[in-house]
Amino acid sequence: MKVVILAGGFGSRISEGSDLKPKPMVEIGDKPILWHIMKYYSSFGFNDFIICLGYMQYVVKEYFADYYLHNSDVEFDLKSNTMKVLDNRVEPWKVTLVDTGLNTMTGGRIKRIQKYVGNEPFLLTYGDGVCNVDLNKLIAFHEKHGKIATLTAINFGQSKGTLDIAENGMVTAFREKEDQDGEIINGGYMVLNPEVFDYLGGDECIFEKEPIQNMAQNEQLMCYRHEGFWQCMDTLREKKLLEEMWESGSAPWKIW
Repeated sequence: MKVVILAGGFGSRISEGSDLKPKPMVEIGDKPILWHIMKYYSSFGFNDFIICLGYMQYVVKEYFADYYLHNSDVEFDLKSNTMKVLDNRVEPWKVTLVDTGLNTMTGGRIKRIQKYVGNEPFLLTYGDGVCNVDLNKLIAFHEKHGKIATLTAINFGQSKGTLDIAENGMVTAFREKEDQDGEIINGGYMVLNPEVFDYLGGDECIFEKEPIQNMAQNEQLMCYRHEGFWQCMDTLREKKLLEEMWESGSAPWKIW
């Protein structure tokens, strides 16, 4: 399966100083959180990535353009103007970087990469959150129920969109959080069949609104409950939390 990562939103000032960069390129340790997400998928054998870009896309493109050089031991012979790679430590990744527009919404970005996905199921997540969900079990759950979409439902106390879930795991509604709601939210890490593209519109389409709501109404949306670790990186406090986990050697998402 291909892995689609939404990484086109506007920049974040949660990085050190006043640097302005796409949030997926903000570093945890010495690597962008985008790299951490990709390493996690790669640990399960998923090495074919499609990254939806927008804001400051050149930062991501330049990162991968130089990735091989920066992760290899090289010998330069200046007299002959040649370079010899002595050793490399790069991952076996195929990375397709797609300009999905500066102001395009999430649903529009997914629609734009349809031709790169093809007519096959694919994985989808956001470029600003890490977790330790068992991807093999997630995919097995998706294949067993036979619906169009599966999202990972996690417990998290905040104000993001809320899921209404039946006892059998069927998502019956996706809406904004209300006062009486609990903490079950959409944590990303989704599995989608190609029929999902039929629910997507143009660049103004927000995946988390009409497409997900319509799939829920049509009984085509299921959730995989994840009780383990999940953390997004929306604030400087959350960035520091992830950095502390990484530096201490206790990062739950580091399974490689």
